[in-house]
Order: sequence, then structure tokens, then C-alpha cells
Amino acid sequence: MSTLLMAAAGRAVATPDALQTIPALDVPRYLGTWYEIARYPNRFQKQCVADVQAQYSALPEGRIEVRNRCRKADGEMDEAIGVAKQVGDARSPKLKVRFAPAWLSFIPAVWGDYWVVDLDEGYQLVAVSEPQREYLWILSRTPQVDAQAYHALLHRLTRHGLDIKRLVPTSQTSPRR
Repeated sequence: MSTLLMAAAGRAVATPDALQTIPALDVPRYLGTWYEIARYPNRFQKQCVADVQAQYSALPEGRIEVRNRCRKADGEMDEAIGVAKQVGDARSPKLKVRFAPAWLSFIPAVWGDYWVVDLDEGYQLVAVSEPQREYLWILSRTPQVDAQAYHALLHRLTRHGLDIKRLVPTSQTSPRR
């Protein structure tokens, strides 16, 4: 469904409803290695040409270490280490992630939204976005995904108002841990 807003010119413009997340996230089950299957192009991953993965590990005080790795065009691996925190209670599927230095963590702008919008029951295939739908990542526990499961996920993402035509597949040349 869409809500209608009046544009400045007086015409009705359809806008998508607020992005919905999954009802709850079991963070301990979510921790571990995830392989990027596809993403919306973005400025902070433009150096990544293949083998993109994220490693989530528990930190003290309920925070999560986020270790993103990817292969660059020259064959070298690039790595970014950040931290995530849940927004709300311990089952919240909404997180904030920061890759800026810790001494900047008091600045709200260094924290980005990380919302789990789709996750299978087995915690094997996930879609992550944020309220404005500018970013989207599809991650899997394995470097390749069953085609039927992937297409079913794409169908659900379309219902979330996400533009699946913007997705760029990620090349996974070999499993890396």
C-alpha cells in the first residue's frame, strides 16, 4: 500500500509506507560470517569487486564488532572494522553501525541505520536496508544461494518497496574466512 502526500504543486504523489523490519532478531544466532550476494551500489564499497563478506562478533556491553572484507581490483583484500549496537531492546532488528573512530561516536551522523528487513527461519539468508531505502544488501551464510530462495526473497523485497532492479550481484570466487 502507498500513502498519498500532496506535492508542493498540489498534485498527489505516491510514497511508500514506512519500511518494515522483521519482528525480532536473535543476535547470538545472527553472529558469524555472512557473504554478500548482492547490493545497491554505494560510495563506500566502490573499491570492492568480489568476495565481499561480513563477520559479526559479540563485544562487551551488548555491542557487535563488524568486520567487512572485500577483494579489490588489484587482488588485495580491503577490510573495514566497525561496531554495531541495537536500537531498542535485545530482540530489536534495528541496529546502528559505525565505522568512524570511537572518539567520534558521540556524533549521531557517524552512525548508520542497519535494519534487518527479511531473514529466513534458519538464519541463512538476510536482507538489510535502512528507512530511506537508499541501501540494500542481501547476505547469505554461503557464497552461493539457492535460486528459488533468492527469487522468493526478491519478491518479498519488492513488497517492502525496495527496487530490486538496482541490485548488483556480488562475485564470490571462493569461500574466505
